[in-house]
Amino acid sequence: MTESLLARHRAAMPGWLALYYDEPIEIVAGEGRHVTDADGNTYLDFFAGILTNAIGYDVAEISDAIRRQVDTGILHTSTLYLIRQQVELAERIGELSGMTNPKVFFTGSGTEANETALMLATEYRRSNQVLALRNSYHGRAFGTLGVTGNRGWSASSLSPVKVSYVHGGYRYRSPFRDLSDADYIAACVDDLREVIETTTAGDVACMIAEPIQGVGGFATPPDGLFGAFAEVLEEYGILLISDEVQTGWGRTGEHFWGIQAHGVVPAAMTFAKGLGNGLAIGGVVAEAELMDCLTANSISTFGGNPISTAGAGAALAYLLDHDLQGNAAKLGTRLLDGLRAHAQRCPLIGDVRGKGLMIGVELVEPGTRTPAAASATRVMELAKRRGMLVGKGGLHGNVLRLAPPMTLTEEEAAQALQILTETISLAEQELHA
Repeated sequence: MTESLLARHRAAMPGWLALYYDEPIEIVAGEGRHVTDADGNTYLDFFAGILTNAIGYDVAEISDAIRRQVDTGILHTSTLYLIRQQVELAERIGELSGMTNPKVFFTGSGTEANETALMLATEYRRSNQVLALRNSYHGRAFGTLGVTGNRGWSASSLSPVKVSYVHGGYRYRSPFRDLSDADYIAACVDDLREVIETTTAGDVACMIAEPIQGVGGFATPPDGLFGAFAEVLEEYGILLISDEVQTGWGRTGEHFWGIQAHGVVPAAMTFAKGLGNGLAIGGVVAEAELMDCLTANSISTFGGNPISTAGAGAALAYLLDHDLQGNAAKLGTRLLDGLRAHAQRCPLIGDVRGKGLMIGVELVEPGTRTPAAASATRVMELAKRRGMLVGKGGLHGNVLRLAPPMTLTEEEAAQALQILTETISLAEQELHA
């Protein structure tokens, strides 16, 4: 059955639509933090649909909220009509944003959210110049590809914006990597200022940045970097947009939004993924002056529809009521500590980084910094055999990405750590076999 579906997928879907594993799986059921494939195999899910199933699977409170909306017969109306769940969710997100006078616009995805934020900033500043970070990823649409600083995901050099890239997000391979945190930040700030002065006309619209670079391999800069950047940006009137598509909703443990680790409130934040726990929803929260700067008509046909906002409202309430941010901090620390301890005796691991339940393990050829992409793929296969799904990313495809549902239990964290350490060690042994 799986082989037949795979053949049909390859015949009907684009060739660039990647599939994990030598034998791709079809996930047909889920409960808690576990999923089951079409062949009856059950896995501990440590990637959660790319950080999207943030609460987990078969959560009654979320499913019931969706069913109640379905039972009304109204699956869709559009933003041309009032949608109570949309307004209530916008109010809650605005309260959580930390902004002075926030407004929220909902979209269908993180890509669309980032496109909207770029449109707002460039219109507000009347400039198409944008600053972005090297190794970044912001989506697969025309504008968001233009600000993506990762060649593996940049399908085109064409762009509606003029982009200048700065250092800072990816420390492990940075020319500043051996500096202290303070000196690293200072070097990146100097680079930012030089980039503005030498590669732009000065009137830059915005900087867009991920507090932790998701597709880039959960690259994690020192706390305070973006706060230092913000001081320079303010001198030039440049807006700061925080791409919280992967770092939002408490996943980093220590803060609700990833940017809060840097002591700055941005002009806008984009969000998606975990908010809907699997439902298609994204959006932008921004100060009212920025959000209201458009003069042309605009709507969103599907953004903030009754189904997605009903489910997202229930997911956000569940996340807050059960302190999943605190759980991410506690169990994330245990996982990070365990993986870092293992790295001391496993030279295949070049770097362990991240915060909360957002952890990257970069694999390298032992004794070097050469990316070990084949080993990352091998660890994924070995972990799958032992009943665990993990993600992969990074510019070179050599970073294991760990981001389970935030309802993870202590027992599941311990099980995951055992599987990961054993499979990484086994992959290293195979290199010398």
